[in-house]
Amino acid sequence: MPTVSNFPTSPEAGGVATLPDTVTTVAVPGRDADSSPLVKIRSLLPGLARAEQRVAKVVLEDPSSVARRSITEVAQSANTSETTVTRFCKAIGVGGYPQLRIALAADTARSEARSTRNLGGEIGPGDDLASVVGKVSFADARAVEETADQLDVNTLQQVIDTLAEAGRIDVYGVGASAFVAADLQQKLHRIGRVSFAWSDTHIMLTSAAVLRPGDVAIGISHTGATTDTVEALRVAREHGAITVSLTNFPRSPVTEVSDHVLTTAARETTFRSGATASRIAQLTVIDCLFIGVAQRHMDDAVSALDATRDAVGSHRLGVRPDGRRRPRETGK
Repeated sequence: MPTVSNFPTSPEAGGVATLPDTVTTVAVPGRDADSSPLVKIRSLLPGLARAEQRVAKVVLEDPSSVARRSITEVAQSANTSETTVTRFCKAIGVGGYPQLRIALAADTARSEARSTRNLGGEIGPGDDLASVVGKVSFADARAVEETADQLDVNTLQQVIDTLAEAGRIDVYGVGASAFVAADLQQKLHRIGRVSFAWSDTHIMLTSAAVLRPGDVAIGISHTGATTDTVEALRVAREHGAITVSLTNFPRSPVTEVSDHVLTTAARETTFRSGATASRIAQLTVIDCLFIGVAQRHMDDAVSALDATRDAVGSHRLGVRPDGRRRPRETGK
């Protein structure tokens, strides 16, 4: 019998504004007034000066508290000056500290309201774009939260242990699941694990036929009924490989050919069947698997990640994410 994570079995159907010298902010007409300052802070964080990054981390750790505190208190918490806090505010495009407090207070109120409302998943032809954005983002966020809540940690640990010791890892997925399979393969490959991702039926089957005991085959299918993926896992299992499936439905056909079953909790609805919220939920589980395997081989994983980062470093432009140029290397 496969080990299965616990999930219910019934499916449910702009303009650019430049501030003096080093600071650049981007404004999107019609969106900035309602957008979360925390999202902007996270996106700009890598390009901030170190002292500004400390302020950012204080804000991100407890935004509702910062909304009630004085600029002096925030500066002290970040071990910096009030001037730096003001500079940070300008860097993220809110003008000054009073404006930041207002934005954080408004964002906190929106977050509290969002946590108690249910936008529903069905998108109708008469929905305006704002409603569509709200419904899509709500469904995706819910998919991630509910997937994490229902994921069986013991099963996840068993799969991580298996992957960490595998001689070879083959990942199967077709359609939207093929992108998730490729993401897992790329992550494992970056930390030195021998892995392959296949989406063509014939190649999946020939790949499965050459697997041996000690190898692992992972099949990704939201419905769990994709014949290509089910057949590939069956062949892999017949040749002695350990099989793992990632699906939304723990009683679907793919689980019958799986030694371990991991489940997601995505609810696909109108215009979104099998391709959107399910992908976000699948990627959540994939990230957990990757990090778990990396932890098992921490030193090797860190070395491999450093090596791969250095290998592609020359193909990145010498600018910070906020548009400011990086300082030249001085050798110091």
